[in-house]
Amino acid sequence: MNELLDPLKNPTIVAAPFFVLTLLIELAAFKFLETDDEDLRGYEGKDARTSILMGVGSLVSSALFKAGTLVVFVAASVYIAPWHLPTDTWWYWVALILGLDLSFYLNHRFVHRVRIGWAAHQAHHSSEYFNFSTALRQKWNPWADALFWLPFPLLGFEPWTLYIAFSFNLIYQFFTHTERIGFLWTPIEFVMNTPSHHRVHHGSDPEYLDKNYAGIFIIWDRMFGTFQKELHRPTYGLTVPVDTYNVLRLQYGAFAELFRDVHNATRWRDKLGYVFMPPGWHPGEKRSEAEQPREMSNA
Repeated sequence: MNELLDPLKNPTIVAAPFFVLTLLIELAAFKFLETDDEDLRGYEGKDARTSILMGVGSLVSSALFKAGTLVVFVAASVYIAPWHLPTDTWWYWVALILGLDLSFYLNHRFVHRVRIGWAAHQAHHSSEYFNFSTALRQKWNPWADALFWLPFPLLGFEPWTLYIAFSFNLIYQFFTHTERIGFLWTPIEFVMNTPSHHRVHHGSDPEYLDKNYAGIFIIWDRMFGTFQKELHRPTYGLTVPVDTYNVLRLQYGAFAELFRDVHNATRWRDKLGYVFMPPGWHPGEKRSEAEQPREMSNA
C-alpha cells in the first residue's frame, strides 16, 4: 500500500499539475490563436466545469477501487499465483505495460459492446466537445477494470505495479483528447493511439461508432478489426444527447434506464438480454443486428 500511495511512485498524482497546465494552454490557444479549421468546437464553460467535477469525483471512486481490488489481487498473488516475476528487470515493465494496454483494449471494447458496461462508461462520452477537459470526464464505476486486471497477479505480476503501469496509460490517453493536433508522422499514426484516432472513438457518426478502442497502441485495433481512420471531423457526444450537466444523471442515468428495461421485461431471457447485449438491443434482435449502427448507442 505504501508503494501505491507514494506520489513518487504514482505517476498520476505527479502528472496532475501538468494536466491542469496543459488544459489552460489549450484553452488559451482556442481563445487567442487563429485557425483555418472552422469545425473546431473549443471549450464551453458549463461543459468543461462538468467534466472537471466528474474528474474530481473519479479520484474518490478510483481510490476506493484501488483499495478494494488491491486486497483481492494480493490474495490472488500470495495464495494462487504459481510464481512471482522480478519487478527489478526492464522486461517486466515492458511486458506489463504491453499486457495492460491489451487488457485496456479488451475492457474498453467490452464496456462499449455490453450494456451493463456501457452504463458505467457512457459518462465519458457524454460531452459534445473534445478537449483536455473531456479527458477528465471519467466514470465513477470502474468495476469492469478488475475483471480484466485479475489475470495479471495470477500470472506473477506484483499487484502494486499494476496501478503504476496503468497510471502511465492514463497519462498518455489524456493527451489524445484534443482537436488542436492534426495528423502526426505516419509511423506514429500506424503504431500509437493519437488525437486523430481518439477523435474517431468519440464520434457519434455511424462510420465512427465502436472504433479505435486503443489506450496507448493503436495496433490492437488494427489487429482485431476495429480501426477506423479519421475521414472528417467527428460529431462528438452520444447518438442520443443527454442534454444535462447534472453529474449524477450523467453517471447513473444509464443505470436507471437499464433497471427500468430489466424490470419491465417479462421473460428472463429478455432481462438478461438487456444486461448483456449491446446498447440499443431490444427483444427479438440478434447480437449481429444490435451491433449495426443504431438509434441508442455509444459514441
